[in-house]
Amino acid sequence: MNMRIHIAADHAGFDLKKHLKAHLAEAGYELIDHGYEQYDSTDAYPPVCIECAQATVADPGSFGIVIGGSGNGEQMSANLVAGCRAALVWNDDTAMLARAHNNANVISLGARQHTLEEATRFVEIFLSTDFDPESRHQSRIQMMLDYEQQHSCSC
Repeated sequence: MNMRIHIAADHAGFDLKKHLKAHLAEAGYELIDHGYEQYDSTDAYPPVCIECAQATVADPGSFGIVIGGSGNGEQMSANLVAGCRAALVWNDDTAMLARAHNNANVISLGARQHTLEEATRFVEIFLSTDFDPESRHQSRIQMMLDYEQQHSCSC
């Protein structure tokens, strides 16, 4: 497989991150952990999620996973990075559509919202879904890229 996955979590996502790292490593993925290495209830999500997003964008073909209590702040932090398209995923459909329609490169998960099994399934769906650059959805992605690059939108 040899796909590289960048991963980060705050204190609320620490256990899910640990679980996903083991599961994905067993499946053959290469994992790069952007923190935190030890549980600390005062850990903040922005620094590690931003670092994970930066690494994902700088590493073409890789994907990122950011995890917190709800996934909301983690997604918002990751999306501050130019080139990052982080999607908050809460069910099978959003996991698939984030890739198939939005070509997301980062999945954001709320560890307090899902069981380990559910979150693992969402990640597997996300990583196994392809984006078709010839689809009608490419034009929407291009609008976002245009705005990101030019700070204006032609929409």
